[in-house]
Order: sequence, then structure tokens, then C-alpha cells
Amino acid sequence: MAEQWWQRSALELASAIRTGEVTSVEVLDSHLARVEEVNGSLNAVVRVLGDEARAAAIEADRAVAAGGPLGVFHGVPISVKENLDVVGSPTTQGLPALAEVLPTEDAPVVERMRAAGAIPFVRTNLPDLGLRVHTDSALHGLTYNPWDHGRTAGGSSGGEASAIAAGMSPLGLGNDIGGSLRNPAYCCGVASIKPTAHRVPQASTTMPGEPLLTSQLMLVQGVLARRVADVEAGYRAIAGPHVRDPFCVPAPFDGPAPATPIKVALVPSPSGGSTDPVIAASVRATGEALAAAGYEVEEVEPPMVEAAIATWAAWLMADLTTMRPVLELVMSDDAMAFLTHGEAVFGATPGIGEVAQLLQQRHEIARAWKLFQAEYPLIVGPTWTQPPFHHGFDVADQASALATLELIRFVTPMNLLGLPVVCVPTGVANGLPLGVQVTGDHFREDLCLAAAASIEEAFGILTPIDPR
Repeated sequence: MAEQWWQRSALELASAIRTGEVTSVEVLDSHLARVEEVNGSLNAVVRVLGDEARAAAIEADRAVAAGGPLGVFHGVPISVKENLDVVGSPTTQGLPALAEVLPTEDAPVVERMRAAGAIPFVRTNLPDLGLRVHTDSALHGLTYNPWDHGRTAGGSSGGEASAIAAGMSPLGLGNDIGGSLRNPAYCCGVASIKPTAHRVPQASTTMPGEPLLTSQLMLVQGVLARRVADVEAGYRAIAGPHVRDPFCVPAPFDGPAPATPIKVALVPSPSGGSTDPVIAASVRATGEALAAAGYEVEEVEPPMVEAAIATWAAWLMADLTTMRPVLELVMSDDAMAFLTHGEAVFGATPGIGEVAQLLQQRHEIARAWKLFQAEYPLIVGPTWTQPPFHHGFDVADQASALATLELIRFVTPMNLLGLPVVCVPTGVANGLPLGVQVTGDHFREDLCLAAAASIEEAFGILTPIDPR
């Protein structure tokens, strides 16, 4: 039987291309065939950049033959969420109104992945403007979860996670302001990283004006893949200052050695709502695996968790409600329903004093967490506190919208505080993947990734899978 290159990890593919075991063109063809085979049942990939990718793969093979220096992902095809600029492909944001909007430059993260040798070959689906934790766009429709077509693939990088889990792409680029790299990683059983705020550059030539305040302080760009090693290599490729991002900072990839054993705060059932017993048990099993790997694990929750959740929600809603007249022009009724339900809970557009108060609350919470993380460098808990929901649950009514915010509650403090988080699968229950998130202090992605690698070693890799 011919080698199924789509089953390999990104770093394995790069190594095979570098050593001449396979050509970049052959790897690309394998992934294009896999897209042709399974995407019809998932709707994760919404655009194929076939001609451009083939030309790049031919050039990649010429570079191998020439014997020059090669990037860490040389010749490897990757996927890119359709709210990131890729020259020659529209940045649609999932909206019909932006279906033909073409960028004049690559997004910095795309530029850096190309510099590392990667080849963008497909674009993936997202909800309207990425403002939903369920991937169903007005332009491209619904994305399905390869584990269960009746369940959400998560959002907003749901197309990425579904494609990676099904073997259509070995690695992809997405972003996260409220779990958008972590929600779909959990739902689809893959790994992802949300870096520290201002560590990975972001810029666009397709979005008018300057970012909202919440985007400036909470939005980050990151990587999804099936293996933690690929996530780490992708993160290292895209991080660091860039001339187009005025606030992106330089920082060493590896911080000072912490006191050992490293203390882990384990949070099986975060405050602010209910947690499925199976999910809480999986978090405790993760704690046991980390203890066996040499970590000191204690069940203890960070301070002010519920205050952090409420502050994130109120702050994001404050920004979005100011944009409501524009959003109503371009977003679908379902996409607007989630915003409407949120407004009913968190109120209308606040005044400047209320926004200032939210910023003060953020500072108070951040100071409390900083003191906590001085004792517990890592925090491990559930990504979602419930299994992936059925399609449409998040916007069915106000109660279900609130239930959705409840089940994602432990992802949002990390956005509010700008902390790095790595998501990693921890097995399967009732036919659906389980997973945890590993949170560190600012600029300690290295500690998060090392712990995630230990978790992956204990529980194994769940994907790629055939759609079920």
C-alpha cells in the first residue's frame, strides 16, 4: 500500500522532504487527495490554493536538490483560517460582504510560516467575524466535527481543527480572543497554543481602521496541530517582534529554570458553573500523569476566577455593542443572536467610566493571579466543562447562550490576563475527545509545552481519524 503522507505530522513530513524520502509535491498531492476524499462531509476547507501551492512545492523540491539551508517546515503544506491575510486569496471573515476582499500583504504569521518553508494550500472555515464558539458562517455554512457530525467542531477556528483532525492538514494557523484556538482543539481532539499576548505579531491589510481595545489587549495568533511538538515548532516560527505590529515584544523562548518539582494547580471543576463528571475525572487523571512525570500536583483554584469570567464577558460585550450597527449589516441572524443574548445579560454600551472600571478590575485580577502563579507556575484544568454541544445550541435562546458561556468559562480568564495556554487531548469518552489546557505565567510557553508533551506521552495522540 502506498505511503499515506497525510497521516504524518508536520515535523515528520519536513524531515522526510529534507532527506529525500518524499518530495514536497508528493506530500501536497497526498493532502489534496485527502481533502477531496473527506472534506465533502465536513466542510472544514472552504478554498483550495492548488496552483499556487503546487508552484511553491516544485520550488521547495528544487531547493532540496540544490542543497541549501531549509526551514523547519520546508515543503510542508499548511492550512490558514479565512480571517488571516494570504496574498492571492480573499480574507472573507466568513461573510458574504467580504467574499472578494483581497489582501495586499500576507499576515505576519503567514509571512513567517512561509519563511520557515511552509506552503499555505487551503483556507478554513470560521463563524461570522469569528464571533461565535460554533463554526457556521453566513458565507460557507456549517463545519462538522469528524468525531460526530451532530456535534460542534468548536469555534472560531473550527474549520482548522476539523481539517487537522481528519488528516486534511498537518498544521494550521488561527487566532483566539475567547478560546478560538482552544475550543475547537478540544472539540476535535487536537493540540493548540494560545501564546502570551503581544508575543506573536498581528496585522491585516483587509480590515478597516484600528483594532478594538479588547482585540488590542486580548486577541492572539496561534497554531493548531495533531502533536505538541508541531505546535511548539509552529509557535517558535511565528513569535517575535514585527514592524507591522507596534506592541509585539521580544522575549526569549526559554525562561529561567523554575524551582523543582514544578507545582501544578489542578482545577477539575472551575468555579462559576457545573462540570461534567467525566471531564472532571479526566482532569484528575491528567494530574496523576503529571505527578508520575515528576510534577507536584495540588487541587487548588486560582483567585477571582468568576470575577475574571465576568470581566472578560462585560469588556468584550462593551466593545461589540458599540459596533452593533455595522455588525447588523454583515452578520447572519444566528451570529447576531449570540450577541443579542449576551447584551441581555451584560447590558448595553457602557460609558467611559464603566470601561475604566473594567480595566481596573482586570488589573486587580491580574495582580492576584501573578501572586498565585509565583507559587504554582502551571494551572491545569478543563478546556470546556461539558462535551461538545449539538449544532445550534449556542444560539437557541438566552438560556442556551448562557449555558454556552458557562461551559467555556475556564478559557476566558486566560484571554483577559494575556496568559499562554497549550491545549492537549487526554483520551476519548462516549465517542468524543477529552482534553485539558495547561496555563503558565506570561512568556512561559516553554513550561506549558513541556507539561503538555508529558500529558501527550501519557494519553497518546487521537488523530487523524476518518469522519464518523
